[in-house]
Amino acid sequence: QVQLVESGGGLVQAGGTLRLSCAASGSIFSINAMGWYRQAPGKQRELVARITSLGSPNYADSVKGRFTISRDNAKNTVYLQMNSLKPEDTAVYYCNLYQRRHDYWGQGTQVTVSS
Repeated sequence: QVQLVESGGGLVQAGGTLRLSCAASGSIFSINAMGWYRQAPGKQRELVARITSLGSPNYADSVKGRFTISRDNAKNTVYLQMNSLKPEDTAVYYCNLYQRRHDYWGQGTQVTVSS
């Protein structure tokens, strides 16, 4: 019922920037909390950032001060601005939306940071 499509991943050198986008479509009935997660090979998926329905952001300590999450409610889109990227940021990044007791996930977008 809900589809999430991420874009903006790619290959970048350490210290560079990327901006990820996640567009939600389908049965969107309200303004929902959304977030970004990432998973590196051999590691568990971890929360990177989330933003509430009222627009309040929260960040993992590892990205605080470097990443910024924002949203455009009119477009049902959430963004992740990633600055000062580090090799340890390399992972598949997933968009998440929670609605009516269901978690919805995008297909993921690869972010690779070279040293």
